Amino acid sequence: MKISILIPAALALLGSVTLALNSNPKSEIDQRIALSKDRETVQGRLRELGDGSSEKFEEFRRRQLARSLATSITMLLAFLILRKPLLLSILTASLAAVFIYVLIDKQLSSRVKIHQLSVESEFPAVIEMYSLALSAGETPLSAMERIGNSAKGAMAIEFRKVVTVVKSGQPFHLALDSMGREFNSITIRRFVDSLIIATLRGAPVIEVLQRHALEAREAQRNRVLSAAAKAEISMMIPVVFLILPISILFALWPSLANLNLFSSP
Repeated sequence: MKISILIPAALALLGSVTLALNSNPKSEIDQRIALSKDRETVQGRLRELGDGSSEKFEEFRRRQLARSLATSITMLLAFLILRKPLLLSILTASLAAVFIYVLIDKQLSSRVKIHQLSVESEFPAVIEMYSLALSAGETPLSAMERIGNSAKGAMAIEFRKVVTVVKSGQPFHLALDSMGREFNSITIRRFVDSLIIATLRGAPVIEVLQRHALEAREAQRNRVLSAAAKAEISMMIPVVFLILPISILFALWPSLANLNLFSSP
């Protein structure tokens, strides 16, 4: 199939898709993005990374679709230039588009997982700093503001958000509750709930924070031990399937060589 025939065919296909969608395909695509079934799931993951607004979701989805479409068109043109069969070219381009689409989604999930591990690893130190600031006589809000301005990391950013929201007029416990909902972490959620209850009922906040700091340290220790156990199992794979067979081969090779010498006439 010649390129001179392919170009009009591609333009005709593009025109047919445009007519099938709408007179304005961009608005149709935006509407379909807004009605995505996985909107809540993707927005939840984006929210954990710092921005789960509708605009951020639509921007992420447009970028995902654009990269998938660009990859598909590139693969299709490359196969057609190489004079591959049309059906094979279309099938390969479609699979490439699906692969890129799923890969971008997996990358988002991987970023969220890394972010969660980062937050949970710095959580004990931040809580200890917070309890020390409260022990020095600062209020919960002023201690949170001090940590947000002096520390770095995801928890410090969330503390600054809480301080900004409270200064804008929202109650402290509601701002804390919003912060706890942004993290998919049981440890942080329990800390936020305990701090809200202690703040509303006038319970001793320092004891609550110290208990949560100890629990967070224990949870972090368990995560490190679990990761070490998984690493130990993965290290056994090259030992069993690579180093051990080579060691056995080196041990048996002299005997095999001598047997060959004796068996030779």
